[in-house]
Amino acid sequence: MLTYQDYEEAVGQGKQLEFLLQAVRAHQTSDMYKMAQTADLYDHQKNKTINEYVQTIFQLSGLPVEDFTASNAKIASNFFSRLNTQRCTYSLGNGVTFSDHLRKSQGQDGEDVYSDETKERLGPKFDTDLKNIGYYGLIHGLSFGFWNVNRLHLFKLTEFAPLWDETDGSLRAGIRFWQLDAKKPLVLELYEEDGRTKFRTKKDDPSTLELVHEKEAYKSIVKKAPADPEEQVTGEENYGSLPVVPFWGSRLHQSTLVGMQQGIDSYDLIRSGFANDLTDVSQIYWLVENCGGMGPQDLAKARDQLRLLHITSVNSDDGGKITPYSQEIPHQAREIYLSGIRSQIYEDFGGLDVHTVAAGATNDHIDAAYQPLDENADDFEFQVIEFIQQVLALMGIEDSPQFKRNRISNQREQVEMVATEMGMGVLDEETALNKLPNITPDEVAGILARLDKKNNDRYTEEDPEEKPVEEIEEVVV
Repeated sequence: MLTYQDYEEAVGQGKQLEFLLQAVRAHQTSDMYKMAQTADLYDHQKNKTINEYVQTIFQLSGLPVEDFTASNAKIASNFFSRLNTQRCTYSLGNGVTFSDHLRKSQGQDGEDVYSDETKERLGPKFDTDLKNIGYYGLIHGLSFGFWNVNRLHLFKLTEFAPLWDETDGSLRAGIRFWQLDAKKPLVLELYEEDGRTKFRTKKDDPSTLELVHEKEAYKSIVKKAPADPEEQVTGEENYGSLPVVPFWGSRLHQSTLVGMQQGIDSYDLIRSGFANDLTDVSQIYWLVENCGGMGPQDLAKARDQLRLLHITSVNSDDGGKITPYSQEIPHQAREIYLSGIRSQIYEDFGGLDVHTVAAGATNDHIDAAYQPLDENADDFEFQVIEFIQQVLALMGIEDSPQFKRNRISNQREQVEMVATEMGMGVLDEETALNKLPNITPDEVAGILARLDKKNNDRYTEEDPEEKPVEEIEEVVV
C-alpha cells in the first residue's frame, strides 16, 4: 500500500510522476480492486465461476482434458444484483430528508410553504447520486463521492486510487484514472486538498507521464460581460479539506460478494448441471445382444432407424435382440438442495425473501420477516450518515439526514392503527403523517402547510351580524 506520506516523500525527491503511475499499478493489483472487478461481473449477471466452467474428462494417464462432446449450459443467477439493490433502495429508495434547516415562505396563494434548505443546496440530483454511490459502496466495499460545487459525482473503486494518511487513516489525496483502450493513453487526475492536476501517459512511451493541465482550484469565480462571449476567471477558492469523501458500504469494509460468492456459484453449477443432464442423458437407450457380427456402421444404422422410424431388425438366428431402457434424471433431490441454497443466501445476506411473506399477512408477520433486513439497514445507514455529514462539512452545514425505509406492509392495518392513535390523542398531525405508508417525507411539510391554511381560513371568516340587544325597561317598585 502506498500512502500520502509516500507521496510527499516522492514529491520531495522530484519523483511525483513516477509515483503516480506506481500508485495506480499498486492499486490495480490490490485484493480489494480485484474483488471489485469480480463484483462488477456478478452485478451484470456474468457470474465468473459458471462462465469459466469447462466440462472435463480424465484420460487413461489421469490427466484432465476438456470434454468437447458434453453439453455446457451456463445459467447465471441474479442474486447479487437483486440483494444489493434491495438493501440500497430499502434505505435510499425514498431519498433522504433534513429537518434542521426548514425554511418557511409564502406561496402564490398566500399559504405557508416549507422547504428543506439543506436539500436545496445539495441540488436536485443529490438523492440519485447518493443512491449510486451507496450501491457501489456495497458491491465494491468502498466508493467515493466528489463534491463539485453543487453536484455529487461518483468515483468507483475501480477508477480511483486513494492515498490514506498513515497517522489517522483519513483520505488526504487520490488519483482518478481511466483508459478508453489498451492502445490509448492512460489519463490521471490527481486530487489534493489545494486543487487537482491532470496528467496522461505519452503516446511514444506509455511508462512515462506528462502534464496536461496545471493544478487548478475546485471553485472558480467567473466574470462575464454582456458583450463578451468568453468568461474570465477572476478568482479561485478551495474547500477546507479534500472534497473527495469515502463511502464504506459496511463496518466490515469489504465487498458484499465476500462470503456470498460460494453460495451463488454452488446454485449456478447445480442448476446448469441439471440442464446439461437433460441434454446429455438420452431418455431411451438400447442394448443389442448376440449381434457381435455387427460393425460400427451397422450399429449406427440400427440406432438411426430406431430414432427415425422407431423400428429395425436384427439377425435373430443367433438369438439377437434389442432391449430398450429408459433413464430418468433425478431432480427432486436437486430441487430441495437448490431451495436450501437459495434460502441460505437470503439468510446470510440479511435480505427479504418475498416468498416467505404469505398473502394477507399481518404487520407483525411482515415485521418479523423484515428483521434481518432492518438490522443490516441500520449498519448501512450509519455509513450513509457519516458520508453525508462529511459532505455537509465541506459546505459549512451541520445537519443530519432522515430515512424512510422502502418496505411493503399491510397498509390498511397500518392506516387504521394510526387513525386510532390520533383519535386517542396520542399522535399529533405531523407524527401521524410521517407514519402513514403512502406519504413520503417530502410531502409532509406541504400537507401541514395546507392544513394550517385551511384552519386559519376557518377561524378568520367574517362573524355573522350581531343581533341588537333588546332594551329592558327598568321598573322601580
